Amino acid sequence: MIRIEEVQTSNWEGAFRGMRNPMNSWEKSDSEFFAGSDSIFIGENDLKLACSLIKAGSSHRKFMRQIFVSVDITAPLYTWKEFDTYKVATTSNSCSTMHKIMAKEFDLSDFSTDKMNAFAKESIQKTIKDLNSMRGDYMNYELPSMLKKNLWYSIIQLLPSSYNQKRTITLDYETLLSMYFQRKDHKLDEWRELCEVIKNLPYMDKFIKACN
Repeated sequence: MIRIEEVQTSNWEGAFRGMRNPMNSWEKSDSEFFAGSDSIFIGENDLKLACSLIKAGSSHRKFMRQIFVSVDITAPLYTWKEFDTYKVATTSNSCSTMHKIMAKEFDLSDFSTDKMNAFAKESIQKTIKDLNSMRGDYMNYELPSMLKKNLWYSIIQLLPSSYNQKRTITLDYETLLSMYFQRKDHKLDEWRELCEVIKNLPYMDKFIKACN
């Protein structure tokens, strides 16, 4: 399971203005950018230059690193484990498992179970029951600090990788372009769904075609 929300892009005008700096060709720009919104129109001249730079390779398409994207993603820990390979030009602010794991009882909706067979679902329901039992002891009894820490650690270490975590991510078009080509045929459905969102960002489909 993956949930993708609050997708926003920004700094198109700055990126395309900078794209023309090397040749001092600002007068040829034919795009329109509307202040205070994501609405943009990339003109024929600018699009031709952008695609030419994209085709020339990463060192030439620096303008892509100046188009920013902010997005909220809720995904299981097993997906985040792979996402965390993208460290450069990526910033992530996550809901804290360490600090908020005891905030509420666990239930099935906290986990990605959409691909599980009947045996796996029965197993995770037992795990949820065990997690809530330990949480109840942690929350409801006056225990020595060592025992409380042991309960907390036990919950953290028992927590399945299907546990869903929400993160707000900021990254740029260059990183997303690389992500798309590296992950579009990935075994995990979550990656393929994210790549479809990437492909449908403003003008990204044209930028992807320019690489082929």
